[in-house]
Amino acid sequence: MGANTKIKTVASAALLATAAAFAEPDPNFHIYLAFGQSNMEGQGNIEQQDKTVDSRFQMMATTNNAMCTNRTKGQWYDATPPLASCDGKLGPVDYFGRTMLEKIPEGIKVGVIVVAVAGCDIQLFEKDKYQSYAQSAQSWMSSRIQNYGGNPYGRLIDMAKEAQKVGVIKGILFHQGETNSGQNNWPSRVKGVYDNIIKDLGLGDNIPFLAGEVHPNGNCKGMNSIIANLPQQSKNFYVVSASGINGMLQDGQSVHFDAAGYRELGKRYAAKMLEVLGTIKVEGGGAGPSSEGPASSSSVAPASSSNVASPESSSGITALQGLQLKSEGESVVVKVYSLLGKEIQGTKNLDKLPSGNYIVAEKVGGALKMRKYTVK
Repeated sequence: MGANTKIKTVASAALLATAAAFAEPDPNFHIYLAFGQSNMEGQGNIEQQDKTVDSRFQMMATTNNAMCTNRTKGQWYDATPPLASCDGKLGPVDYFGRTMLEKIPEGIKVGVIVVAVAGCDIQLFEKDKYQSYAQSAQSWMSSRIQNYGGNPYGRLIDMAKEAQKVGVIKGILFHQGETNSGQNNWPSRVKGVYDNIIKDLGLGDNIPFLAGEVHPNGNCKGMNSIIANLPQQSKNFYVVSASGINGMLQDGQSVHFDAAGYRELGKRYAAKMLEVLGTIKVEGGGAGPSSEGPASSSSVAPASSSNVASPESSSGITALQGLQLKSEGESVVVKVYSLLGKEIQGTKNLDKLPSGNYIVAEKVGGALKMRKYTVK
């Protein structure tokens, strides 16, 4: 990661943290939870085409990935792979998010939260049964589980609660089942996990749950006949077909899609999600997915520094006098932050700040605007 990219990523996290201190959840920031085993973790080789994403597509780090990406748990970043952890590579969520952005209004942002453990049984996500399974896991799996604090389901919920402070959960993506291949009670157990997620996050009764088929030519292909029964469990359950995705990762396991397969599967997840959600609208703006809405000016923007409003932007404030801002009959709250997200305390005059770049967060009534401010 280059120096400029690091600065932009840090600035993105700082902006989100700043906004969260002021604002209500942004209805134009759509968040999707994703969990499962190795195919959700992502095993595909990350190629050059996968290394750049639109800053409207964000991911929350669910582990501390200092070894591979220098990400911090609970912070938002541009959604470049790996999205789950250092153990993962390219997976279906990568092109789910990218495809969603192609089809929805520009005013909508997409955030994903991925928790996945290669080889795991569905039991690992059953909140009342995971402990015995985790304790008996082989060392290679145990290390993956420990990346999530020993409780992957708990980590998913904790991160989702943080995400609910800045956005709105719109759906759940799921890819698991190879380890439970042939078990006819698996669909009802998956329903139990879904019910817990809905309850623990206080979600409504219409959150779509999309489950992908396993590799159609893999060792566990017979599991697809059981996955097909998932929609019988809930009106919110849908199956994403893997039919015709023939590329397979040559790792000797015969269960993993290759990079091209993950890209295609991700696109299919997106197509199904768009079908289920129907027309997606920008709050206060246009509609999608077929039409392009106006660019969002929402207060909680998971954005890189290029998305920061210019220093000339006034957010409806008529005068700027240090931190003593005047507005037309509205209360004003202003805070100043470094690009690392640290609040600058006790500043009465912006021009007295040391030379450098800052984030000025201005709240007028219920509206928040963030802008970059440079002191030369």
